[in-house]
Amino acid sequence: MTAQSIETVATAPQHGAELIVPLNRLKASPKNARKTPHSPATIEAFAASIKAKGVLQPPVVEIERDGEGVPTGNYLVTIGEGRRQGLRLLAKRKAIKRTHPVRVIVDAENDAHEISLDENMTREAMHPADQFEAFQRLAVEKGYGPEEIGARFGVSAHVVRQRLRLGSAAPELMAVYRAGTLALDQLTAFCVSEDQDRQRQVLEQVGPHTPAYAIRRAMTEAKVSVGDRRVRFVGVETYEAEGGGILRDLFTEDGGGWLEDVVLLDRLVGERLAGLADEAREREGWKWAEPALDYPDVSAFGRVYPVAVIRSEADAAEITALSEEYDRIVSEAGAEGLPPEADARLEEIDNALQAYGPDFDYAADAKARAGVMVMLGHDGLARFERGLVRAEDAVAPPPEEEAEDDGGDADAGTGGGASEPEEAGSALSDRLVIDLTAHKTMGLRDAVQADVGAALATMVHALALQVFYPGYGLWTPLQLRLTTTGLERLAPGVDDGPAGRRVRDRCEAWGARLPERAEDLWGVVFGLAPSDQLNLMACCAGVGLYAVRDPHDGRPGALAQAETLAMVVGLDMTATWSATAASYFSRVPKTGVLEAVTEAVNAEEAGRIAGFKKGDMAEAAERLVEGKGWLPSVLRTVSDAAEPEDQNADHPRDDDAYAFAAE
Repeated sequence: MTAQSIETVATAPQHGAELIVPLNRLKASPKNARKTPHSPATIEAFAASIKAKGVLQPPVVEIERDGEGVPTGNYLVTIGEGRRQGLRLLAKRKAIKRTHPVRVIVDAENDAHEISLDENMTREAMHPADQFEAFQRLAVEKGYGPEEIGARFGVSAHVVRQRLRLGSAAPELMAVYRAGTLALDQLTAFCVSEDQDRQRQVLEQVGPHTPAYAIRRAMTEAKVSVGDRRVRFVGVETYEAEGGGILRDLFTEDGGGWLEDVVLLDRLVGERLAGLADEAREREGWKWAEPALDYPDVSAFGRVYPVAVIRSEADAAEITALSEEYDRIVSEAGAEGLPPEADARLEEIDNALQAYGPDFDYAADAKARAGVMVMLGHDGLARFERGLVRAEDAVAPPPEEEAEDDGGDADAGTGGGASEPEEAGSALSDRLVIDLTAHKTMGLRDAVQADVGAALATMVHALALQVFYPGYGLWTPLQLRLTTTGLERLAPGVDDGPAGRRVRDRCEAWGARLPERAEDLWGVVFGLAPSDQLNLMACCAGVGLYAVRDPHDGRPGALAQAETLAMVVGLDMTATWSATAASYFSRVPKTGVLEAVTEAVNAEEAGRIAGFKKGDMAEAAERLVEGKGWLPSVLRTVSDAAEPEDQNADHPRDDDAYAFAAE
């Protein structure tokens, strides 16, 4: 059909006429059935397509007329409003003129609203699988890269890469996806890797009805996620510099992925930990230093603790003067901060104080026997456990005690160096010695029961031996056995939590006050004030508590008592633990997440996130419960409101027995 010039006179174009109309003469039709405007992304796609290929399908227009029915020279776009918007976007960007000629087709017979509705209803979008494979064909046959394909269709290069990856899926996957058996999120999970053989293998193993997260896990089971603590410790850049390959996940917003060479990663981790251990040994003067990928059982080691550094009177006075000057300068800071000269002086004071070293440090002879272990923490940071003493490096008994043990003549009567109890018993039968010492034990029990101070010291001494002097727990006649179980292996990061830091600080503070030799402990404990003895006992008792609910642990009575103890001390876990995506919500089913949000906030908020994917739901739940003080039932402390008022009537407390603590 021959194109006609635009009509501006009374003679209007006939139905079906093809015209060339300037862009600025095309207007949106008020009869367009689509009232929701096109999205910016759709208009961008139209513009990109038109720029690359022109207007492939002419818009259908209606002649605009004035109140008297005379054509105005403008045309209303009935079908093709998205193309008109794409052309206007190109004109706005100066890619074409405002009067750019547009080929259109006139419809003068059909109802404009009806054909607009018809255009939007009687069509079906192509199946995504066809789109993925079409993009793949452009890349293979035309040689287009992601950037060029994206420019021709108005999408980002990242989206193109995603579609290319999906388009290269194994034919078996694409077939079940087209059939509707496989959902898009499941297909993306299979396509985290381009290995079609692996895709087929996993499809055969798990089938098409497995959740996406399980498919993704199966596809990457021999790889290490970029979020792994080892990767955070070494760094992706270091791993790649050593030639390690990375499988990138194109279908997550954070651009995550998996490291494929696990052996290389572990070697890099080990080398860096070993380097840090060597640096710590040389810098700090330890006898030994070792790296450890996993948290070791440090309870198997003895310990030495830092002690107060002895300073000369002149140094102590200078440190005090510098500290007071520092505090005075800081206190004089106004709303605008400190002047430059004051900041410079603070830096000088800080450097001077650092030159004196820490107030507490390990003694040189302690470092000569002890070591440091450098391990990889749950957060991907190196952790240093200092002051560990191997069994062979423990302080040996004094020489004179060795002489008493090893030397002497068994027939020398009271001479020869044997201790007095051994000498007295050497002339007696074993059975008589047992009999007599049983009587002595009963006498000792009677005497200790009558001496509250000695009883407390005996208890504290026995506990402290087992907490601070591993291997010396038998150096007490009190038949009290305390086991200290590390929790870091059970819950990575628990040692670095608020409660873990407080427990560690108390132990280190007491470690600095106690003697290095176990045989010297009794004198120190007995010489402590009763209040200090109680504090030390509390420190040791706390370390020995174990209330972990293990399905293989048959101690229901102990766990019940732990709940009672939690009520007695008023345990409030909201000060120690909070529910986050990592700590809780990503580790429970969706129903558990929704129950938590319902309890912490309300059912309406839970319903709002009910349709989210698991990862998004976990993150949303974290934000919703933040600051609400919500705890899962296993962490709650339930007070016994029904406790009788005369609960102590049958258990009178001997206040006199506790009076020493207040002296």
